Amino acid sequence: MTKALVVVDVQVDFCEGGSLAVAGGAAVARAVTQHAGQGLERGEYAHVVATRDHHVDPGGHFSDAPDFVETWPRHCVVGTGGVELHPDLDRGLLRAVFDKGEHAAAYSGFEGAADGVGLADWLRRHGVDEVDVVGVATDHCVRATALDAVAEGFATTVLLPLTAGVAEATTEAALDQLRAAGVGLEGVPQDWTTPAG
Repeated sequence: MTKALVVVDVQVDFCEGGSLAVAGGAAVARAVTQHAGQGLERGEYAHVVATRDHHVDPGGHFSDAPDFVETWPRHCVVGTGGVELHPDLDRGLLRAVFDKGEHAAAYSGFEGAADGVGLADWLRRHGVDEVDVVGVATDHCVRATALDAVAEGFATTVLLPLTAGVAEATTEAALDQLRAAGVGLEGVPQDWTTPAG
């Protein structure tokens, strides 16, 4: 099997100090960099790719009175520093970055594209049939990306120590949904937190 690491939305706005910060986001960036580098050196991963929220005008996804489930404060807006990948995530390890959500919510990395090529097509073109999914947030974009990965036919595992979730209840529900869909879960999640910033 040929495996890729899919790094979901490890961006400035989703880490401490960002407009929609999840506590533990910066730690995830550092840990993912270490894990990805070691995985490439050992030959565990053939490729490492990332996804990125890349909002222009996502409509009702943004709200001045967000519920932190379906609506959110402004985040990852194109042209702002918050859209960038976190500086502790080593861009040199990444083969491609898939931007998503210019004009819609787009939780799943499989809704994104790099140079006009969608994530599923890119992975297939590179012979990938297995993915590990890491990043932010466990209960939203990591969940959606992993669900789409398994639906697209990739053997899929979420590496929980390399994720950060928004809240305990939604993360637990996400883990139940992932298990039911046949997604592998490895390790235990970080401590629960609520959005800050």
